[in-house]
Amino acid sequence: MTMTGRDGAARHDAAVADLVSRYRALPPGTRVRLAKKTSNLFRFGGAEPTGRLDASALSGVISVNGPARTAEVQGMTTYEDLVEATLPHRLMPLVVPQLKTITLGGAVTGLGIESTSFRHGLPHESVLEMDILTPEGELVTATPGGEHADLFAGFPNSYGTLGYALRLKIELMPVAPYVHLEHRRVDTADLASVISGVCGPDAPDFVDGTVFAPGEQYLTLGRFSEDPGPGVSDYTGQQVFYRSIRERRTDVLTVHDYIWRWDTDWFWCSRALGAQHPVVRRFWPRRYRRSDVYRRIVALDRRYGFSRLAHRVTRTPQEEMVIQDVEIPVERLGEFLDAFHRDIGITPVWLCPLRLRGKRSWPLYPMQPGELYVNVGFWSSVPEEPGQPDAHNRRIEDLVADLGGHKSLYSTVHYDEAQFWKHYNGPAYRALKERYDPHGRQPDLFTKVTGSGGA
Repeated sequence: MTMTGRDGAARHDAAVADLVSRYRALPPGTRVRLAKKTSNLFRFGGAEPTGRLDASALSGVISVNGPARTAEVQGMTTYEDLVEATLPHRLMPLVVPQLKTITLGGAVTGLGIESTSFRHGLPHESVLEMDILTPEGELVTATPGGEHADLFAGFPNSYGTLGYALRLKIELMPVAPYVHLEHRRVDTADLASVISGVCGPDAPDFVDGTVFAPGEQYLTLGRFSEDPGPGVSDYTGQQVFYRSIRERRTDVLTVHDYIWRWDTDWFWCSRALGAQHPVVRRFWPRRYRRSDVYRRIVALDRRYGFSRLAHRVTRTPQEEMVIQDVEIPVERLGEFLDAFHRDIGITPVWLCPLRLRGKRSWPLYPMQPGELYVNVGFWSSVPEEPGQPDAHNRRIEDLVADLGGHKSLYSTVHYDEAQFWKHYNGPAYRALKERYDPHGRQPDLFTKVTGSGGA
């Protein structure tokens, strides 16, 4: 939904006033979550909040300023709707996370990444200002400087425990109608150095990679173009994008289809639901070939235990879900992949180079400015180790810490409390919590992401 002009601003102001009023009317001690239709978190279970506030009126694009390359966006707006509003202006957000129903507010209070992240960092780095509803019920405007600069810097990776972004002003970048792709196979021994090289001064517009098996990995380099070339591919029908990486050296997509190339099949995870089987795919409605549909199927399975029951009936080992994104310094990438292939064995694996955009650091996700990292994403399950249902996830967490990396918090977390605050800057978080949530209206970050404080 796009709102325009004074009417759009007025509708936004009215929606904010209504939400703030309803929030402040909740009894003291009520822990709150803003209700939305979809979720991209993979933390299931935990205590449910006692209050839910409908925030659906805050899910639109307020305005797009083409000459200034900026947009004002409500916090619950999905990237699908945001991209729909910006592309007619030949603009897009600097970083568009891979899945359509990720919200802008969610990507900023959590983390998001994509193939522009080697150049533009994370979504919060293109935010110019935010209106945030704090746990105390205050509405504050946070900017890089000024009275609430501490909240602006500490909001990323706080996952709603320091408040909710109701309005964000963000930078946009220009686009061309098409993206030309090169799928380049890279030897294992050269992978880190090639990634460092392609992310250098003469870098393309987009860089990511796919590991199909130990020793078989590809980097995909994308460049904007005004020219469709010999023909434009469509991976929203019978063809599957990730398979094309092995099959084609070059390719062309519209910019819209490039942005959402992973969403149609949830990267490759739709195969586990049968959606890539040619017969099933022919009858699976195109409108339901979406990441949010697949995620709801998984959530139902987790809720009702169909898979666990099937394993009991067939006397096969129960499965441990291993769904993680981690950031590894590029020079340690080979060590991580060697250990991952040996001890975990999931394929394919996604690679996405990442470098903070500016010189500033962000206290709750402390990466080194100027250092190139590689996000490694893996989303599958493996047989449980007897008596150790979380063994593989714990092994990954230890490995990431040993290599000087970081782990995203959208999925399961197994650190103990001391380890957690060591990795996510406990002193800085506690100072923010004391200022913006002195009465503990929201759970703290450790409580929330370890499952005892609600999703």
